[in-house]
Amino acid sequence: MARHITVLGAGLVGSLLSILLKKRGYEVTVYERRPDMRSKSLSAGKSINLAMSERGWRALDLAGLRKDIEELAIPMYGRYLHQADGSSALQYYGANKEAIYSVSRGELNKRLMTLAEEHGVTINFEHKCNSVDVPNNILHIEKPDGEQVEVKPDLILGADGAHSALRKSYTYMDRVDAQHFYLKHGYKELSIPPLADGSLQIEEDGLHIWPRKNFMMIALPNTDGNFTCTLFLPFEGEQSFENLKTEDQVKAFFNEQFPDAVSKMPTLMEDFFGNPTSSLITTFVDPWYYQDKSALLGDAAHAIVPFYGQGMNAGFEDCTILAGLMDKHGDDWATILKSYNEMRKPNGDAVAELALKNFVEMRDKVADQEFLDRKKIEKELVRRYPKEFISVYEMVSFTHIPYSTAKSCIEAQDKLLQQIMEAGNFFSNIEDESFIGKLDSWIADYHKSVKDLDFGDNV
Repeated sequence: MARHITVLGAGLVGSLLSILLKKRGYEVTVYERRPDMRSKSLSAGKSINLAMSERGWRALDLAGLRKDIEELAIPMYGRYLHQADGSSALQYYGANKEAIYSVSRGELNKRLMTLAEEHGVTINFEHKCNSVDVPNNILHIEKPDGEQVEVKPDLILGADGAHSALRKSYTYMDRVDAQHFYLKHGYKELSIPPLADGSLQIEEDGLHIWPRKNFMMIALPNTDGNFTCTLFLPFEGEQSFENLKTEDQVKAFFNEQFPDAVSKMPTLMEDFFGNPTSSLITTFVDPWYYQDKSALLGDAAHAIVPFYGQGMNAGFEDCTILAGLMDKHGDDWATILKSYNEMRKPNGDAVAELALKNFVEMRDKVADQEFLDRKKIEKELVRRYPKEFISVYEMVSFTHIPYSTAKSCIEAQDKLLQQIMEAGNFFSNIEDESFIGKLDSWIADYHKSVKDLDFGDNV
């Protein structure tokens, strides 16, 4: 019977998880390797702004924290696409002006840490977990003064990120599969600040994308009027970080690729050379748990690239699932952790694949007129056939439909949209009754092909 739970990591998932556990009567201790970011500035250049969507809000609602977080969030109703020819356009995310929400990772993390402590959670900062004796449930912790101590809680929940000590310790055990993959692209944080009078330089109600085929830049709004920009660029090659070593090279690159943005970036050189170039990793591990003693959540279980805006949302949904299983099974942690693994592992794998696919969409396809036309058609299908059709993007961002279901719909939706587009101009065709008959038939075939998938609200 696990009454004392240790959480590794006081990041977003670890902090939220600790509150959910505390509310269910557990004693919770958190070990965090970093200093307390509330008293020391967050390391510059290592943050991509987050996009809070429905799965994230649901977890915060479960913890009773929505009102505490809403003031940090700015709604983004679509993508502002800044094309290479200088044109720009807003592409709405949903058929009914649904929004995802820009949130500063640092500010959100600070708020969640404070809320965790207010709920009675103990957070030990600068306590590094070097390894875990998984079979015996013993943590090897290094304290700030270098002293090595052993901690043996009733249960260990690892929310300690992509390079998780618990995950690494799992890999030393028999019959554990683990892999990690790095993109050949890295990222660097930049910024577009407000003007001297406080006015914004670009629109606040959307996510800005400068798609350039093999690379891109994005910008998300902050509550202080600043936009956090992120450049995603190959590490090596003709257009790459390795070829941007001098101010002249950086200036020439940005003037050529992002002329409409560079004039709005007065600290470009300071940001570019002062902020690190960071890597992008995807991890897989199986299983995510060990007996009734430990389990992985968030990036520790399924680190993914940020291109679907689902890393935090997926981690928060892990917490939602785990909390629901606790409510159902009480202190039967053998059943809880086994069920958690069965429910979440397939969805962790699915969202990792979706995120990789969306990188290609964001950097390349959004610059393509055929793709933009397809998105318009999708929204019209959602409007006309709300019970039969929802786009994969809307499934992921605006519902609790399992990620694995969304991934399984891709092929069927591709087939449907290909049929529609091959028939000619959709918005002219739908004025024709004979075409609507064909469309009804295609939609019926699509719905039949996916009807056996799990669309239920299983979170």
